Amino acid sequence: MGSDVITASTVVAAPPSVVFAILADPRQHPRIDGSGTVRGTVAGPERLSLGAEFGMDMKQGASYKIKNRVVEFEEDRLIAWRHVGPHRWRYELEPVEGGTRVTESWDLTHYPALLRPVMRALFGKRTEAAVRETLVRLSAAAEEDAATPAG
Repeated sequence: MGSDVITASTVVAAPPSVVFAILADPRQHPRIDGSGTVRGTVAGPERLSLGAEFGMDMKQGASYKIKNRVVEFEEDRLIAWRHVGPHRWRYELEPVEGGTRVTESWDLTHYPALLRPVMRALFGKRTEAAVRETLVRLSAAAEEDAATPAG
């Protein structure tokens, strides 16, 4: 695992707008979190945009709160956020036949080169599993939302 970006992709049977609506709503992040650490939203807008900040209740051993900021944003195509560390969680959406290809990345490239191997060693294996599980949960959530008539 020598890459500075951990990436996984899946095709979701839902349009990009449905997938993006979940990602851009921090209240839905516990619904799709594959790491088991996101417990709930504590602060922030109902819909994220570039520069928006949102706080989350977290638990990894002990409970804590974390503040995130959206650092990349393109409606229905791309959203990424980071917290105090320079690593980013990024979601790229591409319309494909049958739905949306979603690529999730945990990007360490904003760290100094000497720190990247340390971050990979400490968090890489666990993060890789969490990224894969998040895509499973995001896919299920988006397909459920796409099948539910708007009311």
